[in-house]
Amino acid sequence: MNLKELIFGGVKRVDGGGAYRDSIQAWLPIKNIIGGVVITKDNRFIKILEVLPVNIYLKSANDRQNIISSFAAWLKIAPDDLMLVARTLPADTEEYVERMRQYAEAEENESCREMIEDNIQEIGLGVASNAIRHRFFLVFQYEARMKAKRNTVSAIVQRINEEADTARRYLDVCELEVLEPRYADDFILKLLYEIINKKTSRRVRLPEGVFDMTTAVHGIYEEG
Repeated sequence: MNLKELIFGGVKRVDGGGAYRDSIQAWLPIKNIIGGVVITKDNRFIKILEVLPVNIYLKSANDRQNIISSFAAWLKIAPDDLMLVARTLPADTEEYVERMRQYAEAEENESCREMIEDNIQEIGLGVASNAIRHRFFLVFQYEARMKAKRNTVSAIVQRINEEADTARRYLDVCELEVLEPRYADDFILKLLYEIINKKTSRRVRLPEGVFDMTTAVHGIYEEG
């Protein structure tokens, strides 16, 4: 099972209020994203954490043992339904190429400009055609044993985010960095957009603040 199957697989279509018939809103089983937590239409609360990997084989024998021991300690208290997901994607060098072109425009020396252009062609464009990159995620959902203080959306979101903070602390000891996006809801929305629209998302980027724009149009998930 992959990240897409976890969120989209096995969920019956539910026609939500205000959704056009046969539209994406009608079949998409996501009710909302609150506090970086995905809330599905069948009322599951799913947390997705992106982890920056570390090459354990570059560590000393003692460091490797410490990392393995710390990771094992976390697994003992980790959520029961835990997924480790790896996404393999074509290398994205758009920002690199754009930065190099800005350098070229500001460069006064003609020879230096030619070298920058060569760099763009060989690294920014040439290598990118065959290069790949990997993104790694930890995915888990709210479980009854987590015992939120109240049976409300905000309390459950807070509790599952506390579980994520625990994971961060343990993984930090393992020398693994768990990303903390400044705008968690935007981060999750963009990630789901990339999963659903693999090709389109490579050429059409969602703007900053897109989450606020979409919720203003389509409404938000209200606590019940």
